[in-house]
Amino acid sequence: MNNILQEYLQIPVFTRGYTTACLLTTLAVQLDIVSPFQLYFHPTLIFKNLQLWRLITNFCFFGTFGFNFFFNMVFNYRYCRMLEENSFRGRTSDFALMFIFGGCFMTLAGLFVNMVFLSQAFTIMIVYVWSRRNPFIRMNFFGLLTFQAPYLPWVLMAFSFLLGNVIIVDAMGIAAGHVYYFLEDVFPRQRNGFRVLRTPQFLRRAPWRLQLGPVRLPGRV
Repeated sequence: MNNILQEYLQIPVFTRGYTTACLLTTLAVQLDIVSPFQLYFHPTLIFKNLQLWRLITNFCFFGTFGFNFFFNMVFNYRYCRMLEENSFRGRTSDFALMFIFGGCFMTLAGLFVNMVFLSQAFTIMIVYVWSRRNPFIRMNFFGLLTFQAPYLPWVLMAFSFLLGNVIIVDAMGIAAGHVYYFLEDVFPRQRNGFRVLRTPQFLRRAPWRLQLGPVRLPGRV
């Protein structure tokens, strides 16, 4: 038990927190402690009835235990952890800003698109940012396809389409990831460019518990 707890505490703080929140939310629904109707994104209930928790809970539910849940959780944990341990190593406050930016972007988009849960789109955003920051990594998708990392979000969207899912979810995640990547990695390097997304001081002063695990290189998807 101590080994399990030790391994759990070795997970970077944001990956650990978000993954745990998703697991606990799904478990609570599975045990009928809460209903999905209490969690989903609904602008009227949020802004008129002040059910503000929905701004968070709609990002923490991937559906009840099943293939879709485990598929999304694996990708969410894997790529969130690799981002936090590599690109954002030692920059937890910047990683927090990426979470906030993605959440705000998708919440605003959700006002115009009929979507009840934004968790899958958030996972795609994380995958997109990782893939653009690791352009030369070769991926193997279940032994069927081999491609460069930047194509991974598009492969996932195609796979989602084949499963009969609504691909607007994946498209929103790709859009959020691309806007973040452009503002953070592309525009500041352009002539007369500057960094748009500046991490505010209250995030830098937050008592993040930094846990810098070993750098992991990706293998198979």
